[in-house]
Amino acid sequence: MTTGLRLPGDVVEAMRADLPETAEQVVVAVISEVPSYSEPFRGRMGRTIETAVGIALGGFLDLAATGIDKLDGTDGALGERVQTVLEAAYALGRGEARSGRSMDALNNAYRVGARTAWRRMSAVAVGQGLPAAETARFAELVFDYIDQISTVSMSGHADELSTAGRVRERRLERLAEELLAGADDVDGYAERAEWAPPRSLTTVLLNRSAVSSLLSQLDERTLSVTDSLPEADDDDLAALLVPDVRSRSALLRTLGDRAAVIGPARGWQQVRSSYLRALRVHQLTPDRSGPVDSDDHLVGLVIQADPEAIADLRTRVLAPLAELRPATAEKLVETLRSWLLNRGRREAVAGELFVHPQTVRYRMGQLREVFGDALDDPQTILELTVALAVPPIGDNA
Repeated sequence: MTTGLRLPGDVVEAMRADLPETAEQVVVAVISEVPSYSEPFRGRMGRTIETAVGIALGGFLDLAATGIDKLDGTDGALGERVQTVLEAAYALGRGEARSGRSMDALNNAYRVGARTAWRRMSAVAVGQGLPAAETARFAELVFDYIDQISTVSMSGHADELSTAGRVRERRLERLAEELLAGADDVDGYAERAEWAPPRSLTTVLLNRSAVSSLLSQLDERTLSVTDSLPEADDDDLAALLVPDVRSRSALLRTLGDRAAVIGPARGWQQVRSSYLRALRVHQLTPDRSGPVDSDDHLVGLVIQADPEAIADLRTRVLAPLAELRPATAEKLVETLRSWLLNRGRREAVAGELFVHPQTVRYRMGQLREVFGDALDDPQTILELTVALAVPPIGDNA
């Protein structure tokens, strides 16, 4: 694309001869007017930037000498020189992102540089007799050229942030995976992910679809694992590792009506313990409709620590009921459980089972006929209480 303005050869050569001085003045102006570059542009770095500015302005003069004003409209030797400028601008944007600076500072530097270069180059142009109208048009070219370079730098800046973000996100995921797996060397993973370890982590298990809406409400250091949780048999289950939970009740409120399980707080390197506890409660409470605190299920966890053992215990202690009809045995087991947990208070048992107190009395009479004096034996009472305190996993009775 052409502009209608093609600088005379003598004007271009005069400007090219003045490029070292122009580039030096641009660097001085940027150091003076853009605080973010007051230190980076000094010394050896300043000389490097000065050379880069000279290359960029030289590319501009190449275009101005041919009447082309678009960086993407060149080919051949000129195209190669322009490509060098574009690559430098793109790299500069990426470098700014890696340095932790926003594009604001670089855009300010571009504006200051454009203004300084225009003043110097226009003075040379006027000295060479360039007409006023063409000098004004030349000003437009300078600022348009800088805008194009700035756009390329913005692309480099955005690409670097995007790439760095994806890399860090994957490193955080890897850290969380290693923590749940109980890996030994998790400090290295934390360092590579640039993650500041908290004092403790608390596991939250929930459906994968609920993760994104919840993360924004939690500490920004919260880690997540949304695929292939170790030792879990639910493909839709995800884990969040929440740092330094000060109030479990507040965390429960944050979870709202999400069907989640909160594990105990553990030192961040021991969070696998929190995860396994939460996973066990997840298995114990298949029909939950909201968040569950694992601290409320410690008795069940202890009793169900060995499912086979508790099943064997139930079979043995309930053996006297084996000869009864299943429906009768089920009602008697239900009554015996309530009687044990309510310490024999007939009215409390009747209220819990929604039956008349006389019904409770009748059933307890049946149980005494079956068990005999064993219902007065402390060891039998202990075994029956442990066996019946928590229903087996998956039993909604």
